Amino acid sequence: MERITREVKQELSRFGAQGAMPAIVEAWPEAVGPMVAANAWPARIARDGTLHVNTASSTWAFELGQLGDEIAAKLARSLGEQAPKSLRFAVGHLPEPPAAVPGELSVEPLEPTREALERAARLSAAIGAEELRKTVERAAALGLSRPRSDHSF
Repeated sequence: MERITREVKQELSRFGAQGAMPAIVEAWPEAVGPMVAANAWPARIARDGTLHVNTASSTWAFELGQLGDEIAAKLARSLGEQAPKSLRFAVGHLPEPPAAVPGELSVEPLEPTREALERAARLSAAIGAEELRKTVERAAALGLSRPRSDHSF
């Protein structure tokens, strides 16, 4: 498989900036992170070197437009001369996500930590209705137990 990849990239390089598309597609998920990659994907390179990126919604297009320089800098660091000159985001078709293989994803149920249970009990103590208090306490404990996520893309 490696041999054909190398040959395809070599052949595509004859097309100038458009030939960098395989390298951009390969670098995209690492440059933007999984959340952005699920909602925005490189579509084409214009003659002027602008990378057109399809997004899931106009909100994604707007937000990523604000981060365009930062994303372009990350792509430039990983791609060098093959990096696009600029980025343009617009609503468009995204590739289908890969189908999940049954049994491949194993998600362990989240169990609140002792510290989270104690803090949740303190936070919900003022709720008078016992059933509501217990529900809020459990939800807060689970929320406090989740690992922090880096959504900086």
